[in-house]
Amino acid sequence: MSILFLTAAGAANPDVAAQFGLIPALNEGGPISWSIFIVMVIMSIFSFYIMFTKLFEQQKVMNQYKEVRAQFWRAATLEEGAAKLDKNSAYRQVVDDGIAAQKQHGLLTDPIEAHDWLHGAMARSEDSINNKLAGGLPFLATVGATAPFVGLLGTVIGIYSALIKIGIAGQADIGKIAGPVGEALIMTAIGLFVAVPAVLAYNWLQARNKTIARSLSTFSNDVLGYISSGGRVKPAVPAAAPAGKPAPAAAKK
Repeated sequence: MSILFLTAAGAANPDVAAQFGLIPALNEGGPISWSIFIVMVIMSIFSFYIMFTKLFEQQKVMNQYKEVRAQFWRAATLEEGAAKLDKNSAYRQVVDDGIAAQKQHGLLTDPIEAHDWLHGAMARSEDSINNKLAGGLPFLATVGATAPFVGLLGTVIGIYSALIKIGIAGQADIGKIAGPVGEALIMTAIGLFVAVPAVLAYNWLQARNKTIARSLSTFSNDVLGYISSGGRVKPAVPAAAPAGKPAPAAAKK
């Protein structure tokens, strides 16, 4: 759509705009240009799909952390605190894995310290959550790195077609080379339109994942300290929101 808009804006005559629009430019390049264009459209669609799905997953985990801060550490036990969290909560998974590791430690026959056993189990839980959140991001990085070069392939084909027409005509007739050159420039632009959003989305989602990873690590350490100390060590509970002022009593007659 952007290419069509730019082409139409650059031509006062609608017939000229239709002649040098996106479809005529792709037809100029033939099956190869069409194939490159379809590949880049697919790359763009998957990039936006991954961006929005990952953004939804990240926001869900961030909201879960707010719930943890507000409710979890007010419970008397870890089991009671976990029950207050959503069943699919990433933070509940960490707690459940910690509780399970604590029970499993008593069944071990090798003399492994409880702290090391618990730390390893909860670290595996964090890694599984972080790996799930990172899923799909390599595709964004790949699109950001390769889309300009895929577009450049279409550019090379367009320039090569223009040179062939110049060689056949024996002179540089602008009317004959405008189509191939236009196709070359359009393919370059499409490659950039696909790559730039993918790179921006990748960097943004990576930064959000690092924030979530820090929150998970902090929470995991707090749970580990709670289990290792038998409940004597726990983070400070944030103060509850002040209750609203009671409604004024009705005046006595």
